[in-house]
Amino acid sequence: MSASSFPVPAGPSAAGSSAAGPAAAASGPAGPGPLPPALGSMTVLSAAVVVHDADAGRVLMLRRGPRAKFGRGLWDLPVGKCDPGEPVTAAAVRELWEETGLRVRAEDLQLAHVVHAARGAEAPAGFVTVVFLVRRWSGEPVNREPEKHAEVRWVPVDALPAEVVLDSERLVGACLERPPAVTLHGWT
Repeated sequence: MSASSFPVPAGPSAAGSSAAGPAAAASGPAGPGPLPPALGSMTVLSAAVVVHDADAGRVLMLRRGPRAKFGRGLWDLPVGKCDPGEPVTAAAVRELWEETGLRVRAEDLQLAHVVHAARGAEAPAGFVTVVFLVRRWSGEPVNREPEKHAEVRWVPVDALPAEVVLDSERLVGACLERPPAVTLHGWT
């Protein structure tokens, strides 16, 4: 079946869409257009970045501050939630810049790991964090969000801190030493 002959179910119209449904509203002469982003998802999608300076044998980490929503005083990777409709790679680029001042290109991000947790801060239905590895960036790291983070610091790969959010020290090792994998957290 070709894309141009994709059946569109008839039915009651949704607000703001044609009688054939939202997919038909986005249709053009070539057939149905792309589906709208899934904005009402119950699982939070976030992006984390392992910035690896291989020449110096170090990674960039953040210590969460006293006003952080969770993990106060613990070390973490640069990480943050996707905005509604935002691709996870764009969120990784944006969050790294917002938290550390480092600039990266989305095409330089390498998939390194996926964490699927059953629950999280502001995510009672769980979250999925896509962890990217990057070895090219521009700028020098600074703490651009002092209300959230106590410090931003390069940490030697062989001396990662023990006080981390969600076993970040093991996650960093997995990202640097193994192919991409999935970690389940809090599932029975």
